[in-house]
Amino acid sequence: MLPGAQPDRAATAMNSRLLILCPGQGGQHAAMYDLARSDPHGAALLSQLAPLLPGLSDPAAMYSNHNAQPAIVASSLAMWEALRRDCPQPALVAGYSIGELTAYSVAGAFTPERTVALAVQRAALMDACVAADSPHAMLAISGRLTASLRPRLAAHGFHIAIETGEDSCIAGGPAAHAASLAIPGARIARLPVAVASHTPYLLAAVEPFASMLAQEAFGTLRAPVLGGIDAAPVRDKATAIDHLSRQLAETILWADCMDACAERGITAALELGPGSALSKMLLTHHPGIACRSVADFRSLDGIRSWLAHF
Repeated sequence: MLPGAQPDRAATAMNSRLLILCPGQGGQHAAMYDLARSDPHGAALLSQLAPLLPGLSDPAAMYSNHNAQPAIVASSLAMWEALRRDCPQPALVAGYSIGELTAYSVAGAFTPERTVALAVQRAALMDACVAADSPHAMLAISGRLTASLRPRLAAHGFHIAIETGEDSCIAGGPAAHAASLAIPGARIARLPVAVASHTPYLLAAVEPFASMLAQEAFGTLRAPVLGGIDAAPVRDKATAIDHLSRQLAETILWADCMDACAERGITAALELGPGSALSKMLLTHHPGIACRSVADFRSLDGIRSWLAHF
């Protein structure tokens, strides 16, 4: 290319191996719709979704399951609506926890409105699995090999919910046992999530959610979606329903998902936000992949400028 020449956008898009990442709970905040709202398309979608969305003024309520899930899905989808016209065709879409539902909307399976409505229903089914007198807790554990943790966790009624690395994971179990769970050499931090997602405690939600999904119209996927429970690409409705329902009560193999992205030749990844946990995690595991989150930028033009390189 001659000095000063601009790259051919069509050619770079054809060669790009872009991954779109859709986050789960943890990064939500009161201003998480603002950047998407600065674009007319993103603003119009948020206005359309408003009747389904909770208020964001109360920080405590923002982390409750029934508020967090639809809010996070709406934030990610509004950002996608703002950017998709300037974005190369993704080679793959992946989502973490509730983000896996978002991923199917990004890929074209569900409309944004139906996706947020499904997030509301998903949260209700999950909340119904928690007895009022037996609350759940989620813990981030690091510093010990994940494979060695299972017997110690099981002794306290905990299960590994998400494998994030060889020596890091998220575990879920009874809140009453969380304080007494001590593992030599491990760092344990309690997360602001009160449902033991992706553990057997959520088994009662699996079949009802599968039935709900089966009744939904399912569009043609424009890109495969990476299944969280097996790190395999999903391309059809039956498998999508199976994965989205089973992941409520089964371990998410996120470390395997990150490896699968690298194995499929992904060269760049954009996390739709809120937060930047997924892009940072992927960059740590696979530094050869150019990883950014929308949360890293001050403007949509900045994101578009970055995307123009792929």
